[in-house]
Amino acid sequence: MHRPWEADPAALFVRRLGRSAAELGTTDGKEGCPDIWELDNGDVAVIGRDLTAAYGPRLPEGVTLAPDERLVVLPGSLLRAAKADIPDA
Repeated sequence: MHRPWEADPAALFVRRLGRSAAELGTTDGKEGCPDIWELDNGDVAVIGRDLTAAYGPRLPEGVTLAPDERLVVLPGSLLRAAKADIPDA
């Protein structure tokens, strides 16, 4: 199957967007660490809790998940802290 966009597994991490979860107090650094990173191809990598099973059955109309996609949740403070690093459209 060909899709208009494919993730490139060879892309490299370039820079963190926003502040680290440790700086924001949303992790103890021992049991994982949510994060947002820009990749060298311009894509964004998100590290968060996989809640695909919990949210999958109750997605809003028009929202779908492919078998190779996961719904990831991260602390709102992490995304808000990254806002300054994310250019406007």
